[in-house]
Amino acid sequence: MNNLSLIGGLAGGVGLFLLGMGLMTDGLKLAAGPALERILANATQTRARALASGVLVTAVVQSSSAVTVAAIGFVNAGLLTLGPAIWVLFGANVGTTMTGWLVALVGLKFKIEALALPMIGLGMVLRLSGEGQRRGAMGMAIAGFGVLFLGIDLLKNSFTGVAAGMTLPDDGGALNVLLLVGSGVLLTVLMQSSSAALTVALTAAQGGLLSAQGAAAVVIGANLGTTVTALIAAIGATPNAKRAAAAHILFNLLTGVVALVLLPWLINFLAVLREWLDLPPDPAAKLALFHTVFNLLGVLLIWPVAARMTRFLEGRFKAADEDQGRPRYLDKTVLTIPALALDALQREVARLGQMAVASVQAVLREPLAAGTSLHPVAADRLGKAIADFIVQLHRSGMSPLSAARLSNMLHLARDHETAVALAGEAAQALAELNLPASVVPQVHQAALDSSDWATLRQHADHILTLATVEAGSDRRTLEQASISLKIAYQNLKDRLLRDGTQGQLDVTAMDAQLRAASALRRAIEHIVKAHALQSRMNNPEPEPTQT
Repeated sequence: MNNLSLIGGLAGGVGLFLLGMGLMTDGLKLAAGPALERILANATQTRARALASGVLVTAVVQSSSAVTVAAIGFVNAGLLTLGPAIWVLFGANVGTTMTGWLVALVGLKFKIEALALPMIGLGMVLRLSGEGQRRGAMGMAIAGFGVLFLGIDLLKNSFTGVAAGMTLPDDGGALNVLLLVGSGVLLTVLMQSSSAALTVALTAAQGGLLSAQGAAAVVIGANLGTTVTALIAAIGATPNAKRAAAAHILFNLLTGVVALVLLPWLINFLAVLREWLDLPPDPAAKLALFHTVFNLLGVLLIWPVAARMTRFLEGRFKAADEDQGRPRYLDKTVLTIPALALDALQREVARLGQMAVASVQAVLREPLAAGTSLHPVAADRLGKAIADFIVQLHRSGMSPLSAARLSNMLHLARDHETAVALAGEAAQALAELNLPASVVPQVHQAALDSSDWATLRQHADHILTLATVEAGSDRRTLEQASISLKIAYQNLKDRLLRDGTQGQLDVTAMDAQLRAASALRRAIEHIVKAHALQSRMNNPEPEPTQT
């Protein structure tokens, strides 16, 4: 195989891998329903369950790469949180040791890559026959799996000749052991299969080309080589998916280093363990046992430090949304001083309100680019932090007046959160029209450039301007502007329905615009409600005098 073919195969394989990863993640997002989320939740409720799930699934499909990519894909799609996902990944490392036992004891190896083309075919049949339905979304995910494995298969085939021509050094000392570890890493990277590298090591040991210790070093390298798959899967992924990939890498590094340091003693211990288990005396069985034992050792080592490692990873790969969603004023140390705690809470709720106003303004002014200006994850995270702080503050004991103020603060936060979510719905609906920055695509120009849309945007922008003014001012003006907004929305709705009925506007475009206008109106209503509540809190009405 010439260099040009090698480079082409590598580029194509990586491209197919990334394309499959993207299709799988998108399909999971669309197809994920309450049932799938319940299954995932039940299978990963505890460390032990998540670990067992990783072991069993990997043992069945005989591909730790598949389980690694799927777990990172689930995290990327928001179906798994970081904690359970890392234990699924650790379980995948243990489950992949089944390949060694199949090769050593049975001589068979199930190749999931052989299912790539049927998976793509089945996935596309479901996709085309279930357009807009959950079946179609699941078809896209299945096709993504197939494309992903096709990419792995292409990578493996591109380098099979190179890998087959490699010679492994003899293990005469520390340097040779390290060279053998490097050989295992390289074989796994070139063939994109730790199972293939493991088979090479087993065959070499069985044929007498390598001693048990030398072959074990190659197996350690093969384990380390699987981290490349996690690295590729994390490209362009969410912060949590990158953290899961990092956890996988850290686990393999820890396991590999410990196994390498203890290698001579492990080999001697396994000789005794093999006899006790009455396993065949051949080197392949001994090597399969080594592969299993050192992965189990890795799980035992990581168990007590997993929580600390998770916290460490959560502080890395932060996205802008996560940084913005982190509380700036809330501090547990002020919980014992109600006055300070209430002041901090008020500042944080006000910041969430600014986030809500900015999100709606982004949709009004830059519909196409609004997605980059919206922060639903940040708003959700900040809202939860505010709610938790309110609960803790209430438990610390407060006067009835302060307790009532806490309730109002929670209402304010919920209104702001809802406004951000509705702004996201409006942006998503407008994005379906593939609008340019001017909000005037050629085919929908008449509708979006109409005076009704302009009037709605004008009233909405005016309300948002008033809502940024200190609560209590322009109260009557804000109420009048809200009435005008409702009238403008009704006029726009009537116009869109009329144009759609008369065939002057595509029904799909009409529906998208109706959803966008409705979401915007409701988002602004929540902002107005929050402004009115803040006004009442700042300027409470005096109690009636007794006569």
